[in-house]
Amino acid sequence: MNKVILIGNLTRDPEHRTTRSGVSTCTFTLAVERDHKDRDGKRPVDYITVIAWRNTADLCARYLTKGRQAAVIGSWQNRSFEDKDGNKRTVSECIADDVQFLGGPRRENAPTDDDYPFPEE
Repeated sequence: MNKVILIGNLTRDPEHRTTRSGVSTCTFTLAVERDHKDRDGKRPVDYITVIAWRNTADLCARYLTKGRQAAVIGSWQNRSFEDKDGNKRTVSECIADDVQFLGGPRRENAPTDDDYPFPEE
């Protein structure tokens, strides 16, 4: 089973693109603190690249901003490619299945609880 659960803060605004075949993709980096502290009493931070696709990508591009906290559930992927200079590169990234927008900076048009009212009984 390949399942990743992350909670962290965006290091910059997400990058939203559309592939040649018209599929929406959104890439962002999460700063995720580790559970343990180092010798100085600080929690080391991992910077993890996250890629969202299709509707999830559109929502991430619309509502995520630098500094915003997000929870991501997805899978881990290692991918190799050749860069523009012909060098072979390998990257590790999280492919998002679900992204939850948590606390932190908000855009004015971000959804609120009022946008999703509970059904009346």
